[in-house]
Amino acid sequence: MRVGVVGAVGRMGAETCRAIDASGDLELVAAVSPAHAGMALQELVGVGGDLLVTEDLDALTAAECEVAVEFTGPTTVGENLIGLLERGIHAVVGATGFDDRDLARAAALADDGPANAVIAPNFAIGAVLLMMFAEQAAEHLPHVEVIEQHHDGKADAPSGTALRTADLISKARPYIPDAPEGDERHPGARGAVHADVRIHSVRLPGLVAHQEVVFGGQGQTLTLRHDSLDRSSFMPGVVLACREVAGLDGLVVGLEHLL
Repeated sequence: MRVGVVGAVGRMGAETCRAIDASGDLELVAAVSPAHAGMALQELVGVGGDLLVTEDLDALTAAECEVAVEFTGPTTVGENLIGLLERGIHAVVGATGFDDRDLARAAALADDGPANAVIAPNFAIGAVLLMMFAEQAAEHLPHVEVIEQHHDGKADAPSGTALRTADLISKARPYIPDAPEGDERHPGARGAVHADVRIHSVRLPGLVAHQEVVFGGQGQTLTLRHDSLDRSSFMPGVVLACREVAGLDGLVVGLEHLL
């Protein structure tokens, strides 16, 4: 399968290039990064042979890509996803930051066109399992908060994983508990609120990607935690999505649908 990487020189994009190169059944045929156009991918990420980095998505069509992995950022991911689907290229998307209009348009393109898409807030298998377990637990322990920790270079907060976790919890729990008593002496001390779930974001050097979901009940707590200690933890999920996306039907959100 011929694969291109959009955002190929970033942290996740570079790791993706190396994972595709090592996979055996996927072939890396294009790499997009406007800031590095014309440079040898081999010199930038350690794989790619004589492949040169290109400026835009048209290079994916020229390289006859079947699948493209998108790892850019909130300001470009929506436009890139739509551009891939318009070109008939299956999309595997790990960046977050879509607005509702881009997501709706992408879903329509995937439903009506020849290409499918997978959007995964997190490609680590353990993180996906944590979200699934949290959804189950919320049916019985509706009092819950999320603590997510990432490196200090992450572009968004809360993380896409935390937002997805909160959405799953919100749909699963039988009711929304009353807010705890007491006022915030400093605004934000109790974290952000998404889907009626409190989320606390930590950004520090030395971290990679970590999340705790803490449930409280009468006389007890339940803590679910996942730690990505290295970005290689995301690669089995990325490779799985590349292999499976062509067999999907339209746009799918969440790697759990591929497990």
